[in-house]
Amino acid sequence: MNKKAILEGLLFVVGEDGLTLDQIEEVLDITEDESHELLTSLKNDYLSDDRGIRIDFLGNRFKLTTKSEHREYYQKLIENPETNVLSQAALETLAIIAYNAPITRVQLDSMRGVGCVSIIRKLLAKGFIKEVGRSDLPGRPILYDTTSEFLDYFGLSTKEDLPSIDDFIEEEKDVEETDLYTSKYKEDQD
Repeated sequence: MNKKAILEGLLFVVGEDGLTLDQIEEVLDITEDESHELLTSLKNDYLSDDRGIRIDFLGNRFKLTTKSEHREYYQKLIENPETNVLSQAALETLAIIAYNAPITRVQLDSMRGVGCVSIIRKLLAKGFIKEVGRSDLPGRPILYDTTSEFLDYFGLSTKEDLPSIDDFIEEEKDVEETDLYTSKYKEDQD
């Protein structure tokens, strides 16, 4: 089995979180020297001009990152109107921020039930959210809020123009739940 390829896949899967040396050793069941060899070999593969990513050691973790010399192209992609369509995950994240701001990433992750790091990065790049300070929670995490670009994009004058959460709760109460098994059974009996 090609452990260098597995390491590459692991770095891709963990994304922004990265991997510690201990995690690499544990998951691949290898020694510290072997993990250094694999990392060095993979890192050297990415040094080639025909590769768009590299491995960086940031925050005591190894992470796949993009090459800074390609920054202008990444910016073009973000600013391209065709790529400015918001995914369902981005819309959910924006809604949570809009109704709960200021809010930390960990609070967002908890409310959505999944990690929001990459979505936050995209929303920051598009200018829909901004950092508005630091929480008093341990670690002093960043607080996020929506921007005027967010309001413009959704045709709102202020956040007070957002629909009330109570309106959504009432709509859910009005929807009659159907027991599919029971209704199908009754149809067959008639």
